[in-house]
Amino acid sequence: MAFCYAIVGAYLGILGVLMLYCIHRYVILYLYVKHRNNHRLPTQGMSTLPRVTVQLPIYNEQYVVRRLIQAAAGLHYPAGLLEIQVLDDSTDETSRIARGCVALLQQQGHAITWMHREERTGYKAGALQQGLQQARGELIAVFDADFVPEPDFLLRVVPCFANPLVGMVQSRWGHINRSYSMLTRLQATLLDAHFMLEHTARNRSGRFFNFNGTAGVWRRQCIFDAGGWQHDTLTEDLDLSYRAQLQGWQFIFLPDLVAPAEIPVDINSFKSQQHRWTKGGIETACKLLPTILKSRQPLKVKCEALAHLTANLNYLLMVMLAVLAYPALVIRINMGWKHLFVCDLLCFILSVVPIALYYGLAAREAGGRLWETLICLPLLMALGIGLCINNGRGVFEALSGWKTAFLRTPKFKIENRADTWRYKRYRGYAGLAQALVEISLGAYFLMAILFAVRCSVYASLPFLALFCGGFLYVGLLSLYQKYAFRTTEGAA
Repeated sequence: MAFCYAIVGAYLGILGVLMLYCIHRYVILYLYVKHRNNHRLPTQGMSTLPRVTVQLPIYNEQYVVRRLIQAAAGLHYPAGLLEIQVLDDSTDETSRIARGCVALLQQQGHAITWMHREERTGYKAGALQQGLQQARGELIAVFDADFVPEPDFLLRVVPCFANPLVGMVQSRWGHINRSYSMLTRLQATLLDAHFMLEHTARNRSGRFFNFNGTAGVWRRQCIFDAGGWQHDTLTEDLDLSYRAQLQGWQFIFLPDLVAPAEIPVDINSFKSQQHRWTKGGIETACKLLPTILKSRQPLKVKCEALAHLTANLNYLLMVMLAVLAYPALVIRINMGWKHLFVCDLLCFILSVVPIALYYGLAAREAGGRLWETLICLPLLMALGIGLCINNGRGVFEALSGWKTAFLRTPKFKIENRADTWRYKRYRGYAGLAQALVEISLGAYFLMAILFAVRCSVYASLPFLALFCGGFLYVGLLSLYQKYAFRTTEGAA
């Protein structure tokens, strides 16, 4: 009996904690609605434009490197005040392509340099820090290889630095290949909510928010004051953001300035990206939360930082919930605790409503189609659940102090279906094992659904169906995209 109480108690306790993070979505929605018109832009202009250094960190990006360099060279800014650094850590054909692009642009009069490192010490953070030592710009713009900034990007961002306290300005990500597949549509919806709601709500309500690693501009002095780029976490952007704001620097988010970028079309690439972001987020939380909570920042800043930096713990909690769901179901039925099934239905409703409001509002504000987002809502929730094994592993590795390499997200210049031939399928055993675990959990929840139907416990079905569908969708799609086609190489 004590064991049964422990199982059910743990199950309901985890549900309760997850509900707290669902309630936090209401907080973000409230802050967004209340403060979205509270612009934090400088009221005065700049008498003279500062020098800007554009940094392009790349690693084995042969398909997109030419597009990136050409876009950077096309930025509208006084020629004498703009320099471009191609920070190349590549070990493949990318270096030859990048070097050729740089040489051609140099002949055309552009101030552009190619910097190649033989050893990837510090990965992206190490490349940015080394480039910073040779940069001449007062402002530092960063673009990853999958981005294509519009020509007027700098002219719209630089005036924000008229306020000497502004240390960083972040733009919103756009999505070149949003309509490529259902997976890219779901990713675009997730990113739109992150930028439109979370960034706007946090920034304009006076909370901390973060640089997203690309499509933003830093004040050079801000980077130095915060201790520079550090590589002891996998999210050097999040880490530096919090350190800079703790030093008193102000950040600005520009939701109307969109920087187009490519979304991963392969779910295994997407999972690799999500694992890195999740693990790095928890590493940053472990590194900085004690300092943040001990600081003299207002309580509202500390509370939001705590919610933001620990949010990825949800994935590990969902893994635990998934394991306990079937035993808790059986125990509650056999012990006659059918009244507890109302908790499942209540939790389902409490999670669906804020998520529907959250992504629905984000779609409307980002200029998307509300009805399309609402139709995709079940898949959106299922995708989040299906990723919990992948991301939960990242959380566990971060909490246990297990250091891993910075794995880049592959980019293949896929803008429409005609470009599909470019992308590769990865065949690592770790990916295969994880996909089999995800499929097994899907089958596990399918059995739980059948058991619930046989026992006429219908209140739990929506909850169980989300977990079943999420694990099967992520697991089966991972296997399909891993083994369906043979890798095809193509020219950049």
